[in-house]
Order: sequence, then C-alpha cells, then structure tokens
Amino acid sequence: MLTYRRTLAASALAVVALITSACSPWTGDGAGPPAASGTALAAVDTLTVKGRAPKTGYDRDAFGRGWVDVDRNGCGTREDILKRDLTGVRYADGHCKVASGTLADDPYTGTDVPYVRGRSKVDIDHVVALSDAWQKGAQQWSAETRRRFANDPLNLLAVDAATNRRKSDGDAATWLPPNGAYRCAYVARQVAVKKKYEVWITEGERDAMKRVLRECPQQKLPQEGDPAGGPAGKP
Repeated sequence: MLTYRRTLAASALAVVALITSACSPWTGDGAGPPAASGTALAAVDTLTVKGRAPKTGYDRDAFGRGWVDVDRNGCGTREDILKRDLTGVRYADGHCKVASGTLADDPYTGTDVPYVRGRSKVDIDHVVALSDAWQKGAQQWSAETRRRFANDPLNLLAVDAATNRRKSDGDAATWLPPNGAYRCAYVARQVAVKKKYEVWITEGERDAMKRVLRECPQQKLPQEGDPAGGPAGKP
C-alpha cells in the first residue's frame, strides 16, 4: 500500500511539472525559445519597431552623387566591392578600374555570373535599400551620414543584376534571395546594417527576419570586412 502511494505521488508531481513547464511565461513573440546572446536573432530585438514613413522627398542623390572614395585608396566604392567580391579580376588601369572577373556563387542565385565592364550582369546592391532606409529614419540624417551609408561596404554586395532589380527596394518582409542557402546571412546583414545606423523596422519586417533566423539560431552578425556573411555560427 505504501509503495502504491509513493508511485501515485510521484506521478502527480510529474504531471504538475509538465503543466508548469507548458504554462511558463514567455516574453518573446510566442514562437520559440529566447535567442542566444550575440546572435543575429537576438539583435533583431534591439531594433526599433515603427511604421513606415512616406517616401515623399526621396532622391538617390540625397545619399550622394554616385560612388565616392570613402576610404581614400584612390578607387571608388563600386570598384572596391567588385575587387572584394569577384574572382579572376583584371584591371583596365592596372589597380583600380575592374575590367572583368567572375562573381562565383552569387549570393542571391547561387550561380556564377560573369562581369565584363560596359556590359555587366553584376550589380552592386545596397542590402538595405536606400529608399527603405529613407522611409525608416534616413530622412532625418545629415547629408554626410547618408553618404557614408550609401558607400558602407557592410551594406554592399556584388550580386546578379537581374535578381537585384526584381528586389527593388524591398525589405525582408517583401523580398528574400531565391537562393535559400543565403537567406540567413542576408537577413543577418540587414540586421547588422540597421543596427549600426539605427534604421527602424516594421512589425512585418521584424516577424519576417525572425522566421528566417530561427532556421539558423546561431547565425552571427557579419563583421565589417566580411564580404557576404558566413554560415550559421561563424562571423
């Protein structure tokens, strides 16, 4: 009889523990455990969430006229990104103006894209589009901050031109790379850029970012000099 009572008591405690665990309060958005500190997923929660402002007044020239030499190495930012992201680079002027090369394993499509100056199939994409930033805080920036944003290598990738143009100024809620293997790194880079410049996000954008990053919860934010972002768990 004593053994039966002990067994019954143990069973009751197990049931209580199970119910308590299932009903424990959760302070996130209701889908999954808390994000590990230092990950891109955790960084999403550091971004301000607000509605999108009107696009009124947006002009590409508000971010500077074309590419500039922000690092004073004698080459414009576009050339710097081509040199960083292409393989087999050949120069038209010996050191700066890229004449040809190959975008191997394009981040957006996973294919190899040839680059030939003057008939290029490669674009330099602003991962966080200038128009998107304009509607989420950049209207209030100084001209110098907008210029730095437009030329920041952290926010720039060499990518397939046709795919980039389909992206337009979409954020994570409206566009993701067709190459699913790159989506975690892509969203992590958007988070890093928006965190650096305090660009806000919409509720839909936040939810989309989290959906992607929950598939790679150890994905780190990219480092400033990292061209395309590494796989989950690596900087």
